[in-house]
This record gives sequence, structure tokens and C-alpha cells, in this order.
Amino acid sequence: MFTLQQMKAAHAKVKSGADFPAYVQEIKQLGLKRYEFMVKDGHTVYIGANGFQLSSDPVYPEKKIAAQPLPATVKQVITEHQQGKSDFLTFCTLVADAGVEKWVVDTEAMLCTYYDLSGITVVAEHIPGYFY
Repeated sequence: MFTLQQMKAAHAKVKSGADFPAYVQEIKQLGLKRYEFMVKDGHTVYIGANGFQLSSDPVYPEKKIAAQPLPATVKQVITEHQQGKSDFLTFCTLVADAGVEKWVVDTEAMLCTYYDLSGITVVAEHIPGYFY
């Protein structure tokens, strides 16, 4: 099964949203089924087969999550990040300001879903660069 060190090493290769599809493919090959990234403090819960789970430490000071989700803004921020127009910390700040509490990446469905504070889907999209 995967380790936190393997997850961190894979993530270290991501410089912008343009690198995200290759990152997801790499962590999928390591046995990751899905992960939940908490925008508030940047900690991640990694989930593998048979209930295997690891959690990382927070990676930045806490951010305030806007109470009102703004789906159109989230879509725009995602698109610009995928085009390499923002770094990861900027992306996290922008989605927090647009009401995203967390995102969940499902490596089996190749789907990334962004949720608000109520657990309601704000935006869901297929991981770019893959055909379904």
C-alpha cells in the first residue's frame, strides 16, 4: 500500500493545474482509490483498498471558507488553474473565497468534486486529459 512519503513525492511534481492529470494517474498507480483535500488547512485524507487510510498534516495556516458557494467562480478558478495561471496556494485561497470546503478526487471514476460547507456539490468534473 502507499505511504505519505509517496503521496508527497507525487504531489511535489505538481506546479500548476496543468500537471494535475499526470499526478492523479501516478497516485492511482500507487493504489490510491480517492483522497479528500481540506481547503481550510490543506490536510489530505488518502484512502486505499480495504479501508486503508492515511492523513497528512496541515500544510498552511487556516483559511476562512466563504459560507455562500459561487459555482461560476469556482469553475473559472479551476479553468485558469488548469491553464497554469495560478500556483497551488493561490488556487486554494481562491476556491476558499468561492465557498469550497474540500475537494474529493476519485481515481477510479477519474472525477474531482468540490463541496461547500454543507457537503453539497459545487462543481464536479472529470480529470482533464482522459477519455471516457
